[in-house]
Amino acid sequence: MLRLWRATINTRNGLVFAIRSEQAVREELVALAISLPLAWLIGASTMRRIELVAAVAMVLVVELLNTAIEKLADRLTTDHDPQIGRVKDMGSAAVGVALVTAGVFWLFAIAERMGVI
Repeated sequence: MLRLWRATINTRNGLVFAIRSEQAVREELVALAISLPLAWLIGASTMRRIELVAAVAMVLVVELLNTAIEKLADRLTTDHDPQIGRVKDMGSAAVGVALVTAGVFWLFAIAERMGVI
């Protein structure tokens, strides 16, 4: 039980730090908050609504991992390092893929709601 409590505190601390230090995390939290009522309107079924919110939540998860990679890389060296630059680019690419995936989920759900598919 103590381990669970400590893990919860670590999670809270990580989220608070990310929210304070990263504009992208704040924007994605706003998107997540907006997705909750929108998913209720757009999703044709309960499962579709859950999928829509989960897709946006996954973008936040990937952004948090990307932020962790970038903070660690910046801690290793302040000098320009091409390898670290590529690692940061891959983290950004992961965020981009997650955003595109979430967008596709939402577009399909909208098309489904409109009766296009």
